[in-house]
Amino acid sequence: MIPPVALTIAGSDPSGGAGLQADLKTFAAFDVYGAAVVTCATAQDTTGVRGVARLEPSFVRAQIDAVLDDLRVGAAKTGMLGTAGIVTAVADALAARASRPALVVDPVMVATSGDSLLDPDAVAALRERLLPLAALVTPNLPEAAVLAGRPVEDAAGMRAAALAIRELGAAAVLVKGGHASGDAVDLLLDADGFRELRAERIDVGPLHGGGCSLSAAITAGLARGRPLADAVADAKEWVTRAIRGATAVGHGARPLDHRVRPRS
Repeated sequence: MIPPVALTIAGSDPSGGAGLQADLKTFAAFDVYGAAVVTCATAQDTTGVRGVARLEPSFVRAQIDAVLDDLRVGAAKTGMLGTAGIVTAVADALAARASRPALVVDPVMVATSGDSLLDPDAVAALRERLLPLAALVTPNLPEAAVLAGRPVEDAAGMRAAALAIRELGAAAVLVKGGHASGDAVDLLLDADGFRELRAERIDVGPLHGGGCSLSAAITAGLARGRPLADAVADAKEWVTRAIRGATAVGHGARPLDHRVRPRS
């Protein structure tokens, strides 16, 4: 029996807490076979990013084609893309497929440490080329503000940003409220309208790879055939428990506990 297959197209984090390493751990937690396309190599740890090496867009495209030619990928996600050229190469590779996997776009722009992970000129390529291919886009509040071109500071701002981002062509938008205060409230906008996903805010200090892991969990759910809203709800519940188990493995932010098993 062929297992569900999910693909991550993202940067590498050698410390293992974020990027494609976190994605692959998340896929495994959901009993999904994980494939990975490397877009950028970073020299980073739990305290920050020391350096970034961006791959040639043509080689990123070659990796995607190799995976999609061979594996039956049910869902894919993007993480750190780095440059406009890489964004375009990813969009071209996916758009060329008559039957392409459901795509979750995690618009990674800045690391937890504050280091920039996306060139300024790549934002336009992300808006124009990749978002129209997305089944779901998962920005945090600062990323939603950049994509929507407006401040996002409260619930009303989240709703306005979600609408603006969906107008760029994405089928659905999940605006993550992790940067807000109070309960951890995310806002999903899809064809059925708005819905809030609320969870207790767990204060374990700075986290490493939370956004990567959430989008990977959603991707795993889609690969398993879950409806989008259910995949998002499952992922939110799983991430909450994974945050609760976050442990300091280094001198900086804590990676999530990827050993947690999903409940559905």
